[in-house]
Amino acid sequence: MSFTVNLSGGGLLINRFNSSNMLKSTQEKLQRQQERDNKVAFFEAQKENLKNRKADTLEEISEKLEMFHNYENEIAAANQEYNNSQMFHVMDEAEEHGEKIAEAAERNKPKTEEERKEEMVDEALGTEENKGMMSEIMDELSETTEEMTEQMTEKTMENMEELPDEVLQEQLVTDSLEAAEMVQTETIKRYVPIDIRV
Repeated sequence: MSFTVNLSGGGLLINRFNSSNMLKSTQEKLQRQQERDNKVAFFEAQKENLKNRKADTLEEISEKLEMFHNYENEIAAANQEYNNSQMFHVMDEAEEHGEKIAEAAERNKPKTEEERKEEMVDEALGTEENKGMMSEIMDELSETTEEMTEQMTEKTMENMEELPDEVLQEQLVTDSLEAAEMVQTETIKRYVPIDIRV
């Protein structure tokens, strides 16, 4: 959760709206608190300004007193408005919690035999959003084959420089057989049998 401190109107205001995991109703509550605090701070500042205002005549004193009561009434109204909105906030928050619980229950509900079979087929074939097991295995197999081919080619090139022609041909045949056996062994190791009835 991140906090932003804002100094305005002589009061300290903290902004806590930048949280992504907060309920919408909670964010609205914080926003209403912020609005109420801003109004109260404004009228408190106005009351403080009245102290600095000179009132020499009876009319000026009466006007100053009336403004003071108006500011007090505005502060009380802002607090009352916030309190009234809090009653609705409790209902909104309960509704949001209920919706989240319903979503979680829907995700976690037991699946029928048919749905489980469909999921297994989708996973095996890779038709879901992410790749399936078969495509992952094939990708790994092709990468392994390429690496082994490179290694065998390098090894063969080194041997070609060192050996005479007849030994060289024999070595090429042996290396080719070794490479084929390695690829076949890798394929067998990575093979995962999938038996699915559709």
